[in-house]
Amino acid sequence: MRSAPTILHLDMDAFYASAEQAAKPSLRGKAVVVGGLGPRGVVATASYEARRFGVHSAMPMGQARRLAPNAAYLVPRFGLYREVSEQVMGLLRQLSPLVEPLSLDEAFVDLEAGGVADDAETARAVGERLRADIRAVTGLTGSVGLAVSKMLAKIASEEAKPDGLRLIAPGSERALLGPKSVRILPGVGPATGDHLRRAGITTVEELAEAGEDELVRLLGKAHGGSLYGMALAHDERPVVAERDTKSVSVEDTYDVDIHDRVRVRGEVARLAERCVQRLRAAGHSGRTIVLKVRRFDFSTLTRSETLRGPTDDPGVVREAAARLLESVDTTGGVRLLGVGVSGLADYTQEDLFAQAQAQAAEVEAEAAAALAAAGGGAEAEPEGGGSGGGVPKEPVPGEQAVESAEDPVAPAERRWAAGHDVRHAEYGHGWVQGSGLGRVTVRFETPYSPPGRVRTFRTEDPDLVPAEPLPLVAAEAPEEVRGAGAEAGLEVASSPARVEVGDQG
Repeated sequence: MRSAPTILHLDMDAFYASAEQAAKPSLRGKAVVVGGLGPRGVVATASYEARRFGVHSAMPMGQARRLAPNAAYLVPRFGLYREVSEQVMGLLRQLSPLVEPLSLDEAFVDLEAGGVADDAETARAVGERLRADIRAVTGLTGSVGLAVSKMLAKIASEEAKPDGLRLIAPGSERALLGPKSVRILPGVGPATGDHLRRAGITTVEELAEAGEDELVRLLGKAHGGSLYGMALAHDERPVVAERDTKSVSVEDTYDVDIHDRVRVRGEVARLAERCVQRLRAAGHSGRTIVLKVRRFDFSTLTRSETLRGPTDDPGVVREAAARLLESVDTTGGVRLLGVGVSGLADYTQEDLFAQAQAQAAEVEAEAAAALAAAGGGAEAEPEGGGSGGGVPKEPVPGEQAVESAEDPVAPAERRWAAGHDVRHAEYGHGWVQGSGLGRVTVRFETPYSPPGRVRTFRTEDPDLVPAEPLPLVAAEAPEEVRGAGAEAGLEVASSPARVEVGDQG
């Protein structure tokens, strides 16, 4: 283990919520909760103002609403968060070639490898300069931890929150860790923590005093030995610049349990298509197809099938997922479905048999459609089988749901996600404050304007369209919106619907 605190851990402060506050002047200093707004949604991030009410990440959204009924509840805008994350990661890569991102808002940096720090004094200076650069480039704040190891640097950044820097001096690690809960150590989750508590071990100091033999007896050789080393402040894990992707997957949780088997099949097919899109975007193929099903009673089943070779063919993945579904009983209802591909490779070996099957099915469908068009008395069965046709495509939040021949159950009106960007032909840029009962309420403001006023429109108003998020910093904003304030004289329109922030109707 190194002798100088040259491993840096950056954790952006309440990242999603802070980005939303930076983008929406009317929400600055207010409680903001970002996450899924449906009945089964969970909190992704809560602003520090919301945390004072007890709201925290991973909390059911219904519980958050009870704790903070007056908070702004917004749907995530991952496009904006990724853009900001790329800016932050760019700043980190200027410091060192060894940057290990953990998520959009969190990363380790090896300052020694970058040659920018070799002792506590220079490391602290680099950390302070980084925090200032992040604020200047993004308008957001981040907390920095500095220590001799990844474990300690992460603990330091957590203690620095919000908007601070904490350096753990070499030699002080044992004294710092001793009185802390065992849950502070990597690999100690609720189950392990409870197991240790029943053995009379609740602090890191007690963990160290128990000895390696006792921890191996309680937790097994690998886990017990690893925790014993961490309790002694030993952590030799290096900062790894590139982390190998082991699998690619997508999953959806449904607000209402799905009981219709035809719809379940359609959802699995849709998820398979999305999974392949993500697989191709990453430049991978894979040979093992995985299906995940969480049933009405919260029991979770996984099924997998390994192909003869890696593939990124959507037809192959779709058919394999459909075969796996046949072995799962869904009669009681399904609350979550997921499709994944593992055993990744950077080449493909086409499954010719499956491809031939898919081509034959396409030819058969085309022939049936032609026969029906010619009045031959046969009617082509809609994709997915059964009456009622296929499954409607899930609208992307903030985008218009457009009727099409491929979507026979298209939504009757546009859906507007709370917090997403819009543009009005007369009033300019704004964001959806809420929607319901055929109405959508928009607050017209930009990241560079004073708090704006609101106006309510019909959801089908042709002058209102979805828009891309604006940059958070005025210097990067388009000329036409830079420095623009809210439209003068804009009044709050009366509406028969009582629309609240986050109400998705």
